[in-house]
Formats: sequence, C-alpha cells, structure tokens
Amino acid sequence: MAIKKVSIIGLGALGVLFGHHLSKRMEPWDLRIIADRDRISRYEKEKVYSNGERCEFHYVTPEEECSPADLLIFSVKFNGLDEALHTVRKHVGENTIILPLLNGITSESIIGHAYGIDKVLYCVAQGMDAVKIGNKLTYDHMGMLCFGSKERGVLSPKAKELADFFEEMDIPYELVTDMYRRQWGKFMLNVGVNQTVAVYQTNYGGVQREGKARDTMIAAMREVIALSEEEGVHLTEEDLCYWLDILGTLGPKGKPSMAQDVEARRPSEVELFAGTVIELGKKYGIPTPVNEELYQKIGRMETQYSTK
Repeated sequence: MAIKKVSIIGLGALGVLFGHHLSKRMEPWDLRIIADRDRISRYEKEKVYSNGERCEFHYVTPEEECSPADLLIFSVKFNGLDEALHTVRKHVGENTIILPLLNGITSESIIGHAYGIDKVLYCVAQGMDAVKIGNKLTYDHMGMLCFGSKERGVLSPKAKELADFFEEMDIPYELVTDMYRRQWGKFMLNVGVNQTVAVYQTNYGGVQREGKARDTMIAAMREVIALSEEEGVHLTEEDLCYWLDILGTLGPKGKPSMAQDVEARRPSEVELFAGTVIELGKKYGIPTPVNEELYQKIGRMETQYSTK
C-alpha cells in the first residue's frame, strides 16, 4: 500500500523540518499537522518558518473527523508523549505506519502499547543540526531518518513502504536491520552531547574540540556503553567513534534540544537521559557518577527558572 496521507503531531525542530520538506511535495490536504485550537491560532498568527521560508501547513484539531493516516509521525518531546497519544486517536487506522522521532529508547514500546507494536517502526533521527527559537527553525544539515524493525535482521513490509515513500519525497534515510542497537547508540550520543552542552552552556563546537566539556561528554557516553552490555546490546568504542564522527559533521554553532530548552527556561528531558542511565545503573549495580553529576546540575538549573 502506497503512503498518500501523512499526519504529524508536534511542531518542534524535527516536526517543522520534515513537515516543511513534505509540504513542498504533497497536496496540502494530504499532509495534516495535528494541534489543538489554541496552538493552531498561535501558529496562524505568528506563522512558522524553516530556514527563512514560511511554512504552509494544513492544521487539524484532534476532534476533527478524518480518514486514518497512512503514515503518522510523532515529533513531540518525550514529556508530551502521553498527551499526544490521545490527540492522534482519529488518525490511527488498521494499516497506519507509526514513526516516532523522539529521543530515548522507550517511545516505540509506549506507542506500541497504545496502538499495537505491529504498526510502529523503530526510528533514529541523526545528523541534523536544527535549532528552533520561537517560531523560526534554522539548520545547515537536514540529516537523515534511520528506521526498521526492532528484531535484528528483519526487513518488514512497512519499512519497505516507508523507504519507497521517502525516495519519492526525497527524504534522506537509511534502512537499518539492527534498529535497537542503533537506537541505543543514538541514546548514548544524546546522553553525552545534550546534557553536556546544556550544563556547559555552549554549542556543538564546544564539544567538538578538545577540552573539559568534550571529556565530560565522552565519559557520560561510556557509562551507557557499560549499561548496554547488561542489556544485551553490546555497544563498543567503535560505536562511540561512529557517533563522535557524526557529531563532528554538525554546524559548530548549532545546539541540541536540551540546550535550547534550558535557554528557553523549559523543562528538559534530563529524566529521559541521565534519569534512565541512573535507574539502569542501580538495576545492574554499575556506577554512573558522570550522569549523576549532570542530572544534579541540570536539576539545579531548572529550579532557578522560577527564581529569576
């Protein structure tokens, strides 16, 4: 079945990036941005921009009757996932492919529990350096979407359908047959770079060059490698180098989402990153001092939001 109708929930950096890209290649009514009435009013008043271009989106409220999406993209933050699961209800049908673009290693199973894991492809967004400030997104590198089944060595019909659609839409992608391991690798990178850039109040350039910030980032990543052994994923130093090479391709002035959240005084995803590492460390009796320190520092930064 060819993908014709696409729905997107979440207009953060990735939602705007891929939504704008698709909007220039699809009929307006075939690409639906799901949002509540207040958000839609704000988007229509303030407009949404991607690299200086105004985004022409077709918005729908959760209550509107509609046909199910062939492809449903989740691009919300993890702390907005529960609400999003209710919001997209009318867009999920028997044959809907669900593609989560969230950070972390748990969103697929959560979405699968709500709508059926058979509908969900595991996905990692990598190589993009998008920065969204207010209603304006900027980026130098679009990156790519890596997706596939959780089961190693499996190439599902849904993954092939999505690959065909991305070919048609000119979206960079990679079909991966070991997605759970790739997901853990991206999680390792996020744990290091997102938290370190936020704590050191720097940018990608601050962790691309040698120094204390880069040392902290790599030490946090190595704690994930140790945990991956217990989880049966078996990340290695080779994986570490792979993700550091990807980090090296990003524009040095760009910033990960957590740094953008801290600057905007929004709640961050620290529980998703250091919180998960600390929890797994306790489960397996593995020390995680670097992530514990990052967790405490980000927590202190967030408690200051209401005091300034």
